[in-house]
Amino acid sequence: MSFPRYPEYKDSGVEWLEKVPGHWDISALKRVAYLHSGESITAESIDTEGQYPVFGGNGLRGYTDSFTHEGHYALIGRQGALCGNINYAKGQFWASEHAVVATPVRSISTVWLGELMRAMDLNQYSVSAAQPGLSVEIVSNLRIPVPPLSEQNAIAAFLSHETAKIEGLMAEKEKLIALLKEKRQAVISHAVTKGLDPTAPMKDSGVEWLGEVPAHWEVSQLKYVARDGTSITYGIVQAGPHVEGGIPYIKTSDMSGESLPLEGYSRTSREIDQSYSRSKVFFGDLVIAIRASVGKCLPLPEELDGANLTQGTAKISPGECVERDYLLNLINSTGLQVYFDSMAKGATFKEITLDMLRRTPVLIPPLAEQRDIARYLATELKSFQNLLQETEKAISLLKERRTALISAAVTGQIDVRGPVKDEQEQAA
Repeated sequence: MSFPRYPEYKDSGVEWLEKVPGHWDISALKRVAYLHSGESITAESIDTEGQYPVFGGNGLRGYTDSFTHEGHYALIGRQGALCGNINYAKGQFWASEHAVVATPVRSISTVWLGELMRAMDLNQYSVSAAQPGLSVEIVSNLRIPVPPLSEQNAIAAFLSHETAKIEGLMAEKEKLIALLKEKRQAVISHAVTKGLDPTAPMKDSGVEWLGEVPAHWEVSQLKYVARDGTSITYGIVQAGPHVEGGIPYIKTSDMSGESLPLEGYSRTSREIDQSYSRSKVFFGDLVIAIRASVGKCLPLPEELDGANLTQGTAKISPGECVERDYLLNLINSTGLQVYFDSMAKGATFKEITLDMLRRTPVLIPPLAEQRDIARYLATELKSFQNLLQETEKAISLLKERRTALISAAVTGQIDVRGPVKDEQEQAA
């Protein structure tokens, strides 16, 4: 849908704005709203439930038993990588020291102001590389376009309506992604625990969470499928400071995606690496998280051949009795992930011991059948991946559409007074 432009424009005199509607004012942000940080609050004072919401730099943090503000305000994240992001708070709430509250100094639309600040990409005005923080003084002095209050309200109503439609479409796409991932996991789990032949005789596996498995499959433990001469082991306990040109080592935080990244690793000295030669990993090995995201398994890419591990990650070098990709899918199947979750212990973060990992029950079909399963899953997972990428691309395009629409409306590049009036008349 296209929207009309205003009949007359003028130079704004502001670099990022260019032209604005001829009857709009240009003013410093501080002439419209007073920006000030909230009040400090301890983590112990914040709970998952309570009477008053607590807003920090990235939005809602929890609840507490008192409040600092009452009303409807736009909030700006003050610290962290997401500083400059915009949230809204309404009613009685606590604004922490990491949230900047935009308090109007004249009659304005809160939503118009919030969406204008969102379009301004305030993150670019952060200072300090170590812990980015918003420069409130710089932001307060930025010059902004200010339409009449009636138009502010029209812009706010328009954006609330249009962005709600876009966000509804995004929610549907997110739901589709969740369903695709659930279906993908079911396909993996069925193939590696039941096989591809629905007529195959079954037997009780002897493992409660595995249930019945093909009668000709062997039930074993993970330690017995490691290559001869290797063991399932974790890596470096103290890697020392980062060494440029040193040996990369894989941490649990490097395993957040669906594959291991090819760069961006911390590196240790060659001396420390050599003293942990047992945990060096090579192309064909599997890396398993034994802390935090316990049980997550990723294949080692050829580009990381010769890297090392930390004590939060372990490796297995598949032996002759097991196909690597079959074992990878088996470890990542629902049954084994439930097993890892049940075995993981710890208050600060979950972890399993090497002994627990080594004793993990595994199913070993004949090698030819493993290869068939691996090939089947490679094809199926490729189809799922294509669908996921298409859906994620659609979400990305919707986000771009929302951002462009907000920017066009709050800078006067489109005239939304007519669409809002039409919407109101239709509602009446």
